[in-house]
Amino acid sequence: MSAPTEVKRQGLFRRLYTGTGAFDLVGKRKRFYLFFGALVVISLVSIIVRGFNFSIEFEGGTQIQLPGISSHGAISTTQVTDVYTKALGQAPSSVQSVGTGKQASIQIRSEALTNDQVGTVEQALFTQLQPVDGAGQPSRQAISDSAVSASWGGEISRQALIGLIIFLVLVSVFMAIYFQWAMAVAAIVALFNDIIVTAGVYSLVGFQVSPATVIGLLTILGFSLYDAVVVFDKVKENTRGLLQLTRRTFGEEANLALNQTLMRSINTTLIGLLPVLGLLVVGVGILGVGTLQDLALVQLVGMLSGAMSSIGLATPLMVDLRMRQVPYQQQAQRVLRRRAQQAAKRAAAEAAGQEIVPENAGPEDLEDSSDEVLDAEVRKERAYAAAASVPARTQKARSNTRNGRPSGKRRR
Repeated sequence: MSAPTEVKRQGLFRRLYTGTGAFDLVGKRKRFYLFFGALVVISLVSIIVRGFNFSIEFEGGTQIQLPGISSHGAISTTQVTDVYTKALGQAPSSVQSVGTGKQASIQIRSEALTNDQVGTVEQALFTQLQPVDGAGQPSRQAISDSAVSASWGGEISRQALIGLIIFLVLVSVFMAIYFQWAMAVAAIVALFNDIIVTAGVYSLVGFQVSPATVIGLLTILGFSLYDAVVVFDKVKENTRGLLQLTRRTFGEEANLALNQTLMRSINTTLIGLLPVLGLLVVGVGILGVGTLQDLALVQLVGMLSGAMSSIGLATPLMVDLRMRQVPYQQQAQRVLRRRAQQAAKRAAAEAAGQEIVPENAGPEDLEDSSDEVLDAEVRKERAYAAAASVPARTQKARSNTRNGRPSGKRRR
């Protein structure tokens, strides 16, 4: 690796970790709007055209379950599908393996079957596959069936919708009181974006929408709002008393807050994705549990979408809503006028070969660098840490020496 490339990477990661406002995320908000708008359009088109692959809990039907072990060895889902198709002349809706080893079982889900059809399928499965019971003996009683009503899934969906509405109302009220109405609106818009994108991914991939999917969709609501609340709290801190200052505009302060919390958002998302990936790898790849697959996918997509929307959608949208207010527009105009005056002074000073420092210069007149301020704070923290690591006796001896009293025993 060449030296310039190494220096460039170090500079990138340093700016990413220090959060000095080097990334103009708010200034590029139109690009983010186009990106998230495209995601929403694709998701809505897929939902309308392709629809969802609802599980048996939502559409109703028959579920048949048999052990995954026979007297001849393990039973595969392909064998079960072939036996079912030959017995009834039609393929089942889904066949999946659950569990591993002796605890493995196979679940068959199909549209509603009559008692005669269920008996035909169970007899064919027992005759051709010979599933064994707990004692290891082939048994037809090891095959069970149940009828699932679509009303159960509908009740879950209804309760989930009620919970979603209550959640949105409470969050909106809290954010409007603690922050401001612009932040509440931006957070809710980002939340709807995450829900639509997650639903669109489910429609595109074709995974079954099961009660676990609905539960997972409710769990991502907190993830979606977490990063937005963290950024908004930093924005609130940075913009306290902003209307009386002329150093930065509201958009610039919001962008600085976004940079200061950017690495925290990335780290939190990466750490949160680790157990979700564990669900996908262990639960689906090793254990073969389809329910974990439904739960893991919705959380994976929801967490990624929530992290992206809090960075590229919620904060920029909040800035646009806030800049519609006259006081913030006037403050931005004062900032631009001050910068124009400073530029004119610098140009005149350069032309005359002089360096002009304004009289009675205040904090806003001295253009200090954020990197320099940060470096000074880091040096101060290191100095405090070094002082804390010195033994107490050494510190006392140094203190006595500074006060003119030498340490140790006095000679006689």
